[in-house]
Amino acid sequence: MNLPVTLLVIAKAPIAGFAKTRLTPPFTPGDAARLAAAALLDTLDAMRDAGAQRCAVAWVGDLDRAENSSEIDSALQHFDVFPQRGDDFAHRLANAHADAARFGLPVLQIGMDTPQAGPALLAASAAQLLDTGDAVLGPAADGGWWALGLPGPEPARVLRGVPMSTPDTGRLTRKALRSTGLRVHTLPTLTDVDTYADVLTVAAQSDGRFTAAARPHLYTPAEVSL
Repeated sequence: MNLPVTLLVIAKAPIAGFAKTRLTPPFTPGDAARLAAAALLDTLDAMRDAGAQRCAVAWVGDLDRAENSSEIDSALQHFDVFPQRGDDFAHRLANAHADAARFGLPVLQIGMDTPQAGPALLAASAAQLLDTGDAVLGPAADGGWWALGLPGPEPARVLRGVPMSTPDTGRLTRKALRSTGLRVHTLPTLTDVDTYADVLTVAAQSDGRFTAAARPHLYTPAEVSL
């Protein structure tokens, strides 16, 4: 399979106190960063195996200070890596779409905190983007979104006006994209990892590095409520 699409991940160096800070507590900053590293590595593996023509990473942070830095550095050798640009997350997303568009392909952008999104789901999502010629949006269980596919970079500019990391982010993103004249097709809903409850959910849905890293810290819902 050789899908004419660029898979793009927005990635942050998994540094203690910099990545996945909402997991602290109950996790220590180091444990939270190791979970982020595991999720990123699972995501990079899935992207490489999804059959896309190009795979790209919009990166921020000092890789040398990251957990699992050597393994991440090795994985990134197979990707086109460029720095994130912009003063806030919404601008960095829009700019990342513009940067990834230099390859002349539609772009399917994901985050690094849905390690359960395996290569089959990424390939199917990319195929839907190509088949429709419109936008595809993958809702997140918390009201945000985990994936955004666009036929070109211009519609991504509307992301600059969308409040990010709110329960309305997904709805407002869909509305903004429709204002450009695109139809927005819906991908499967996934849980992204922001809270301890999310760790429980996602670890049960994947079997990669993330689940292995999470397993020593997992409790049953009954134990959590004690």
